[in-house]
Amino acid sequence: MLKIFDLTLWFNGFPIKEAKKELDKIVRLSEEEHQLFIENKKNEIFDFHLKNNSYYREFIGNKTINQWNDIPIMTKKDFQKPIEERLSTGYPKNKIYLNKTSGSSGDPFIFAKCKYSHAMTWASNIYRFRWYDIDFNSSYQARFYGIPLDKIGYYKERFKDFLTHRYRFPIFDLSDAFLENVLKKFSSTRFDYINGYTSSIVLFAEFLKTKNIILKDICPTLKVCMVTSEMLFEDDKKLLESQFGIPIVNEYGASELDLVAFQNLNDEWQINTETLFVEILDENNQPVPYGQEGRVVITSLYNKAHPFIRYDIGDIGILDESSTFQKPILKKLIGRTNDIAILPSGKKSPGLTFYYVTKSIIKDDGNVKEFIIKQTTVDTFEIDYVSEKELTSAQIKEIENAIDTYLEPNLKFTFHRKDRLQRTARGKLKQFQSLR
Repeated sequence: MLKIFDLTLWFNGFPIKEAKKELDKIVRLSEEEHQLFIENKKNEIFDFHLKNNSYYREFIGNKTINQWNDIPIMTKKDFQKPIEERLSTGYPKNKIYLNKTSGSSGDPFIFAKCKYSHAMTWASNIYRFRWYDIDFNSSYQARFYGIPLDKIGYYKERFKDFLTHRYRFPIFDLSDAFLENVLKKFSSTRFDYINGYTSSIVLFAEFLKTKNIILKDICPTLKVCMVTSEMLFEDDKKLLESQFGIPIVNEYGASELDLVAFQNLNDEWQINTETLFVEILDENNQPVPYGQEGRVVITSLYNKAHPFIRYDIGDIGILDESSTFQKPILKKLIGRTNDIAILPSGKKSPGLTFYYVTKSIIKDDGNVKEFIIKQTTVDTFEIDYVSEKELTSAQIKEIENAIDTYLEPNLKFTFHRKDRLQRTARGKLKQFQSLR
């Protein structure tokens, strides 16, 4: 069978064949060999950026580094400057993978990966999805994600969906009428698996419950559902299992890094120790014992284009007491929840919809540092933002046009420039909150 997915990666310069071979070697290492591998890789990537990345040298400054725990912590704020200033020598913009974080934490930025690192990310995805008999080259995906609504962006994503063997259900409108069409598509299509935003998939399951329908009954080819980007609560997981009739897999990832944790066949949230080094740290940036909560701090072991070294992702986590160095188990993740916006028309949109709205103000000049959006009444929203310069009337008009496109017309938005934004007791900045 023609491996279109692999060929697409190769055509775009991502050496997937070599990455798969390397990943296969890593997963075969013994516990002792794996620990040595991690120690070597994390020191290697630190030394590389210290020698080849002027931005990272400046970030380290005159600090004395005698051991790994002396390395200072990076945060999203450290990356809010033009991408050209953050790239390593030998990795110009035209030879790397560039993308933008969703801003779900309220701290959006543009990031870069070297092409080998991005290939390793895909090799990691392919390896884990195969636990559930999913092959990206042949398995057909029902995808609950956003999509650009401008013509070029829209058709570009649809073409990518074709090449990667998936059908996308855009999640901006989750009304009953839309979900009825989703149901019809499932009844006429041989989907192998579902992947997408947790809140959108949960809304679909609630819709099925009102109709007393089990999705597997109308789409017998379905094998598994992977949810991502937002927290999966236990009650929601039970609802999905009940209404879909298939295993529900919890995924935890970050676009700028990789899959961070993925539910294995023993129902454990297994940390990725092949392409990442994940630490759970206390307020003094020291590792906490298994079973204690701390900040999730991650090092990307292969990304030479851009440093993500001891990078605080903004979440709080707990490793299970049964964890080992090679197989740490994420016992609990605190954060990554998104509310649902219910609009005057009755339309329901998940909080991540606001990524596509605020995307228009996420510019590479780093002007907008942080933002939060609050729904105060059914048709009224407030955007609080921190920036070097106030948004211009033209920028606000651009955002309002995006709001009309992605949500619905006649919504009222007010913009407030702030010196700082209010965070939770744990320091988490929740991008969207419904107060109605």
